[in-house]
Amino acid sequence: MQIAVAGSHGTVGSALVGTLEEAGHDVRRLVRRPAAHMREISWDPDAGVLDARHLAGTDAVVNLAGAGVGDHRMTSAYRRTVLTSRTRTTSLLARSVAQLDRPPAVLLQASGIGAYGTYAGRGDELLDEKSTLGDTFFAGVVRAWEASTAPAQDAGIRVAHLRSGIVMGRGSGALGRLLPLVRAGLAGPLGTGRQYWSWISLPDEVRAIVHLLDAQVAGPVNLTSPDPRTNSEITAALARAFRRPAVVPVPAFALRLVLGEFAQEVLGSIRAVPTALEASGFTWTHPTVPDVARWVADGASPGARTPAGSGAGA
Repeated sequence: MQIAVAGSHGTVGSALVGTLEEAGHDVRRLVRRPAAHMREISWDPDAGVLDARHLAGTDAVVNLAGAGVGDHRMTSAYRRTVLTSRTRTTSLLARSVAQLDRPPAVLLQASGIGAYGTYAGRGDELLDEKSTLGDTFFAGVVRAWEASTAPAQDAGIRVAHLRSGIVMGRGSGALGRLLPLVRAGLAGPLGTGRQYWSWISLPDEVRAIVHLLDAQVAGPVNLTSPDPRTNSEITAALARAFRRPAVVPVPAFALRLVLGEFAQEVLGSIRAVPTALEASGFTWTHPTVPDVARWVADGASPGARTPAGSGAGA
């Protein structure tokens, strides 16, 4: 297949491109500079510039582009950046593929389980793709983000919204800040620790995206493991895998001081389950918290080798 990938240099994007290329696919990266060779497509989402002719012959488009949220203070200005970095890229891609004489069969569009978040929290409620959306800033972002794919859907392109949970990679993403504390024996519950974290390992995130290129699934798809657990349980499993204690709690007020509004995503409880993904026949390499904890710990041990296709920082 010829596959165009936007957001290809992040943790998930890098891993995905490596996996696709190893499988023999023709991958074209969208880049925000002049294209250096035939495997790059230049675009400028902020200016609304993308020559749709460069997408001609593409079988699938995967859009993972969007400004990071876990490593920035949610000021008013950065909130606008978070929103526009998603809606502008998505709208431009959706409009561009919709105008092709032979559009790609599928657009796989990044999204997030923050869609279900509420300021009151959702406790242990099981949340699948048919659950109502929340009322937080990030839930609003997801609404606008997913709505931006409308031109592609109107053109008859199959669109799947990848509502990813916490992606557990080795030393990157959500674990980038937590693992040093785990190794030092200083990790513990965040806030009460009773909030559910819906997670997926990086290899399974990539495998799920590849699976959805062909699986005839449209609409929202929760990219999570079938084993959502509380923050306390996940931290404890990681500590056991590293043979370290996990007893030092991090109070909620401290997280709010450091993370600002994003602390709501860390402290809020979202127990999302992958109903659509499971129904499509997908199986997980790391279905449980002990599975992913062992994988993370094995990869972090001296002399460990990063598996092929898991990408930079994985």
